[in-house]
Amino acid sequence: MEPDEFSLIRQLEMPIHPEGWRFVAIFAAATLLLFWLWTPLGWLGVLLTAWCAYFFRDPVRVTPNRPGLIVSPADGVVQSVGPAPPPVELDMGDQPLTRVVVFMNVFNVHVNRVPASGQVVRRAYTPGAFFNASLDKASQFNERMAVCLNLADGRRLAFVQIAGLVARRIRCDLVEDQAVNAGQRAGLIRFGSRVDVYLPPGVHPLVVAGQTAVAGETVIADLDSREGPRRGEPS
Repeated sequence: MEPDEFSLIRQLEMPIHPEGWRFVAIFAAATLLLFWLWTPLGWLGVLLTAWCAYFFRDPVRVTPNRPGLIVSPADGVVQSVGPAPPPVELDMGDQPLTRVVVFMNVFNVHVNRVPASGQVVRRAYTPGAFFNASLDKASQFNERMAVCLNLADGRRLAFVQIAGLVARRIRCDLVEDQAVNAGQRAGLIRFGSRVDVYLPPGVHPLVVAGQTAVAGETVIADLDSREGPRRGEPS
């Protein structure tokens, strides 16, 4: 069997997040109704049902487990890297920290993952607007779920699930005082959004704007590295 055939089989066998099954069922029921109304509409429903299942896919990821590594919490494009104050609801102070923004479009995997091993010390939901998640103001004004982790060395890291223009539902499966491991599933956001990561003071990012990130696998920072901020160049 050719390698690309193996890849196709893995995609066909890809599990679906539990959050998605009811939506797949709704799309499937609507498809039956569309077939009853008019056959061409029914085939459109089949495509939409397949897309719904694809949207809620939950692939297995292999997370590098060396202590100190911080991995991307989301699939998507690194939209920006730069200083920004952490969310006020996390009580982490108002000094700017290096923020890595990962933007997810509707075709990305939307299952989010924990960026680093540690303990959840605060979890805070903030209602808000639904601006386009690619806009910088989305961090401040959009609906969000912020999580602060206490890392093994005592430093703290935050990551924030942010709803977008189409996304209207944030799910976070973490609870305060929970011990977590880098790469474990943390929740998901439905239908296009972003996740911001606030690195501890003095920690430089290992990704650049425009780079594609894979949740649970792409290393975005290293607590033990002395390497300075990286620069990127399209090629």
